[in-house]
Amino acid sequence: MPSATANVPPIGWIRLLVAPYLRGFRARVQSAKADGSLRGYCFEARGTRGERRGFFVGYLIAEAEFECLKPQPPECLVFAYVAPLGGALHRRLVRAPESLLRKTFAYIRWLTHRLPRFAFFEEQLPALVRHRSMRDWPAEKYEHLSRNFFIETCAWLVRSGLVRRLKEAAPLRKKPSRRPR
Repeated sequence: MPSATANVPPIGWIRLLVAPYLRGFRARVQSAKADGSLRGYCFEARGTRGERRGFFVGYLIAEAEFECLKPQPPECLVFAYVAPLGGALHRRLVRAPESLLRKTFAYIRWLTHRLPRFAFFEEQLPALVRHRSMRDWPAEKYEHLSRNFFIETCAWLVRSGLVRRLKEAAPLRKKPSRRPR
C-alpha cells in the first residue's frame, strides 16, 4: 500500500479556506516530519504562561499518537485542543464536569446527526474531534471532498459558539506576588 502522505493533496489552500471560520486564531503549518502524523494547520491562541488553545485542520497521515481515534489514514481531521495536557487551563476548559469543551460536545453531538459525528477525549490533545477516512474516496476527489468536510466541520464549530468562546477564554493569570514594594 502506498504511503498515506503521498495520497493527500497539498495543504496550502486549507489556511485560506478555514481562516474566515477561525478568526482571531493565528495559523501555523503543522507538517509531517519523518515520523509525524499530521499535515495541515494549527489555528492557535496563546496565553501568557505558555498555554495554547485552538484548532487543527488538515490530514491525519499516520496512526502514531492518534490511536484513540481508531483511524484509517489518510483521514480528514479537525479537532479543538487545549495544551499543555493536564495544565490548569486544560483542566478548566476540557476536564472539568461543566467545562467549555464538554458542554460544547454535548450540544454539537445533539446538533449533528450525520456521520462522522464528533467525539470527545478529555485525556488527549485532540479534545473535540471529527475525522473521516479518505480511503473510499477516488484520489482525484480528495481535495474537493476534503474542502467540503472542512467547511462543514468548521461551520458546526462556529454555530456551536466554540470558536468565539475558546478565543475569549481568559488565559490564567499569574498570581500577584505579596512582597512589599
